[in-house]
Amino acid sequence: MWSRTFGRATSDRALTAALSGADALTIAEAHRMVSSSWRRQGHYARATDVAVTAAEQLATDRTAPETERLSVQGNLYATAAYTAAKQGDRRTAHTLIAEAEATAKRLGQDQSPGGTAFFGPSQVLLHQISISHLLGDAGTAIDHARSVDTRQLPTAERRARYWIDVARSFDQWNKPERCYRALLAAEEAAPQEVRPTAVRTMTAGLMRHDRTLPGVRSFAHRVGALA
Repeated sequence: MWSRTFGRATSDRALTAALSGADALTIAEAHRMVSSSWRRQGHYARATDVAVTAAEQLATDRTAPETERLSVQGNLYATAAYTAAKQGDRRTAHTLIAEAEATAKRLGQDQSPGGTAFFGPSQVLLHQISISHLLGDAGTAIDHARSVDTRQLPTAERRARYWIDVARSFDQWNKPERCYRALLAAEEAAPQEVRPTAVRTMTAGLMRHDRTLPGVRSFAHRVGALA
């Protein structure tokens, strides 16, 4: 098990107290949201600790159905692994995504049992793509991406986000043509997902290759990368 080095914040303990009458899955999901909040504020170590602590506590709980418990627990480990990668903590990120992968194998397949967050082997792969990209391992990210069956992703938005992560990895790998093709696939899946700043930044960079990437200028206008 991953050893904790940071104590939980007072606000996290207060949340636990407030949820003292709630069921284990509700408490775990609440802590996942707290972890995401800490991550968005740049407190990566604290965010990782909150998610891992919740996952470990849930692992010992036997009040919830096993499939629901595994789904929530796996999402917590995957969230923590991503957060550790954001911090640049390669060892912790790899350790935690391995925990998520082991949990997904126990679950067996992608599912959202009992209304829990969607989780399973494909979700682990999606996190592995993001983690590898964050750690600067573009080739590894693409290797993981090749293992994803996009037809199995539950929504158009998820498929678009997958293609955007692929584009980021090809951009990091300095492969503009493949980056562009991935962005076009994201736009085809869900046009509303290709307007964030990261996409516009990648697209602006692709304009250096406008003579070899047919339609890239039009794409840049569509996503707001050009005035």
